[in-house]
Amino acid sequence: RSLSTTIAFVIGVVILGGIGVPTQKQQSSLGHKGVSLQRTFRQEIKSRVRKSGFQKRSSEIYASVRDTAAERDETVAGMKAKALEAVMKDVNARFGSGAVMRLGDHYQHAPATISSGALTLDLALGGGWPQGRIVEIYGPESSGKTTVALHAMAQVQKKGGVAALIDAEHAFDAEYAKRLGVDVSSLILCQPDSGEMALEVVDSLARSGAVDLIAVDSVAALAPRAEIEGDIGTVTVGAQARCLMSHALRKITPLAAKSNCTILFLNQIRYKIGVLYGNPEVTSGGNALKFYSSVRLEIRVKGRIEGDGELKGINVKGKVVKNKCAPPYKIAEFDIIFGQGIDSMGCLLDVSESMGVCERRGSYYYFEGNKIAQGRDNTLQVLRSNSTLEAGMRKAVDEKLTLL
Repeated sequence: RSLSTTIAFVIGVVILGGIGVPTQKQQSSLGHKGVSLQRTFRQEIKSRVRKSGFQKRSSEIYASVRDTAAERDETVAGMKAKALEAVMKDVNARFGSGAVMRLGDHYQHAPATISSGALTLDLALGGGWPQGRIVEIYGPESSGKTTVALHAMAQVQKKGGVAALIDAEHAFDAEYAKRLGVDVSSLILCQPDSGEMALEVVDSLARSGAVDLIAVDSVAALAPRAEIEGDIGTVTVGAQARCLMSHALRKITPLAAKSNCTILFLNQIRYKIGVLYGNPEVTSGGNALKFYSSVRLEIRVKGRIEGDGELKGINVKGKVVKNKCAPPYKIAEFDIIFGQGIDSMGCLLDVSESMGVCERRGSYYYFEGNKIAQGRDNTLQVLRSNSTLEAGMRKAVDEKLTLL
């Protein structure tokens, strides 16, 4: 069989070398039938050649070529790695250690959070306000924006941190802040004369690295110096958005990340003119704050809380419009009691019910099989008067949260 294969190979070589591909003139003389027979014979010879021992030789050649290519790739990869190390050392020498790094050597975990004072809002935010990030809280008037910011400052101070308030509206109420748990004596307060001054103070406090939380109340009150020094009625189109917010946020954002300082910007709502379709609402200060914010929270009043024939508070609905640190578009509801702030006990009851820690059967609430009271208001009164029951419910909720 090997002899016949060799003979066929020799004949094929002779025929292929001698005959080759017929020219157009030869094809016309031979006719279609002769050309087709010739091509069929050539294909048969090629197939027999492939099946012969030359196929083994070609596979050895291909294997050696692959090995050579692999060695060449390893050499190139080694040269690239050395070049990359040299570039990284040069950049770190020019701009300081840590300017360029491998993420595996310096792994950055999820940012730590600051509690908002409302457990339902913490769950919607993914744990609370992220540290070292820009946060925007906006909504209509009297919707609880300042109250939410004061509760965040109180939570920071409870953990031994430092909080600062940039009161651009010049409407800070120290007595109300005390009732919300803010240590007014250690609170850093600035009531700036212009928007430039306010943002320069924010830049200096964030650059120091000694402040954990800065609240700016509010963006709409940051008036440019040109507007303040000019006459009333002088048109300064886009001065706040272009000269203040856009320029300041480019400086403040990296400083906040490096110093691990959270900056809360409270903002107001304005209305576009001539919008017939769609939402006419827009926040003041331009679009820069929307892009630089890691978290954007929209706050609106959902309902009123009445008791004994008078208005006692409001029910607030917060929607996380943007969140870079957790899943966005979550909704949280909590109560704000006038003169007391966020009702933390109501948040605890709502979260325990949603997680299955507390069970509601009809209008009665049950905890661990024991009946607490009938109705939400009565249940809250029992929790406020029974500290043991509150501690047990809070512990069960914390255990559920650790499993998430």
